[in-house]
Amino acid sequence: MSNVDDFLTRKEEEEIVLAIRQAERNTSGEIRVHIEKTTAISHYDRALEVFQMLKMFNTQQRNGVLLYIAVDDHKFVIYGDEGINKVVPTNFWETTKDIIQEQFQQRNFKEGIIKGILKAGEELRSHFPWTIDNEDELSNEISKG
Repeated sequence: MSNVDDFLTRKEEEEIVLAIRQAERNTSGEIRVHIEKTTAISHYDRALEVFQMLKMFNTQQRNGVLLYIAVDDHKFVIYGDEGINKVVPTNFWETTKDIIQEQFQQRNFKEGIIKGILKAGEELRSHFPWTIDNEDELSNEISKG
């Protein structure tokens, strides 16, 4: 599968956006998904570039989370902003990664992304609970490169 537009159907993308909205109801954290074909640099470095490109650092608590997926490389990265990294343990994202990886290995890409998003929302809730004055600071739409 080499076409980013064929990775998910339109309906699957809509379901992912709904999952982002659901996850963000419980936390002030912001979650985004970015999908692209491949990268010539390390996947972590590319995730950081995309994080910057999407201006995900523009959250009040610096608690944005990016799920970066390189389709042809069969790789993904969960990247959390500095506000998250200051308060969570080193292995904070391991259970989220495991959930995504398990589904991806079965070629259940939509399900892996949705389960990962919902798990990330649960993880964020304990450190960044939703409050009455929270606003949705970042787009919930899937970005593509």
